[in-house]
Amino acid sequence: MEKEFLKSIFELILFKQTIFKNLHLLTSAMEKKTALITGITGQDGSYLAELLLNKGYLVYGLVRRSSTEATTERIDHLLKDVHESGARIFRHYADLTDTDSIISSLMKIKEETKKLPDEIYNLGAQSHVRISFDTPIDTSDIVGLGALRMLRAIKLICPETKFYQASSSEMFGDVIETPQSEKTPFNPLSPYACAKVFAFNITKMYRNAYGIHASNGILFNHESERRGVNFVTRKITRGLARISLGLQDKIFLGNLESERDWGHSKDFVNAMWLILQQDKPDDYVIGTGEKHSVREFLEETAKCLGMNINSNGEKGVNEKYIDENGKVIVEIDPHFFRPLEVKTLLANPEKAKKILGWEPKIKFKELAQLMTEHDFKLAETEAYLKNRKRSW
Repeated sequence: MEKEFLKSIFELILFKQTIFKNLHLLTSAMEKKTALITGITGQDGSYLAELLLNKGYLVYGLVRRSSTEATTERIDHLLKDVHESGARIFRHYADLTDTDSIISSLMKIKEETKKLPDEIYNLGAQSHVRISFDTPIDTSDIVGLGALRMLRAIKLICPETKFYQASSSEMFGDVIETPQSEKTPFNPLSPYACAKVFAFNITKMYRNAYGIHASNGILFNHESERRGVNFVTRKITRGLARISLGLQDKIFLGNLESERDWGHSKDFVNAMWLILQQDKPDDYVIGTGEKHSVREFLEETAKCLGMNINSNGEKGVNEKYIDENGKVIVEIDPHFFRPLEVKTLLANPEKAKKILGWEPKIKFKELAQLMTEHDFKLAETEAYLKNRKRSW
């Protein structure tokens, strides 16, 4: 009888401990801020996820399902099995073209954390400007209507949630003035830019009409070691690194005269976070305030690699870059020119500096160096594996 009594007491203690443990976990989850990121597997999404995790957030990312499993290469180092203790980043399958999947994801987050997200960062997009001319309808649906679907879901389910819309300097297009500020009129020159203008305006409309804390970050070009290889900066750093080690012969580029305001994605995602920490929603231009041409980026990359390359002096499609051995390593391909070219984009980020206290830490030359060193290391590994003899 005494043993049974002691056993019952012991089981009661264990039961209470389990309750207190679960209550502690639930309370902890409710105390942490929760963020939802669309486009979490992209360049900006991965850096933003890192930033938020370092600030103690629970992070949810929307991943688009496809027949080939969505790549998580950029966030693999952050992921844990959801059953492991300490897991603070989670993926939900959803699509910006499917309102139901967005709503379903928000409800799952509420079910898992007992609250709706504190912040939503809408970074998901078909973000390649040149490709948007080939896929204008798909681009517009994802980039433009995708933002509207997110905002409508917020209005219906979580109107207290703060919303960040990733707007783009491409909206300025054929620029009316230089540099461009929050007051500069938009003059878009691509389907991507037109879709971004719609997303920008619908974000402002929902802010003004429904009182949602919805803000736009008008981000100028921002690159990194995680940039997709079909973007010009990464095409240059990766291509020249491989050429320097004999892994490929040449690269093909488009318009070398385009001028952009280039910064690092790490700096820019910090600006995104700062925008949503403000008491009042607003729109901000984010950039370095410096402009450089594609040609300058090409030559700076070559310099970082110790490559001596020179133009043949021609302009347009007949231009070539030749190395010190007389070998052509850069050619111009008309396919990479846009039907309408944006010549110059340059940010006036004074508002962000004044109100957000934001300034970029990484400028043009350091950006090129970081990307080049990263791609050279990858090329070295590739060369080693290619030349290694099989030992079995």
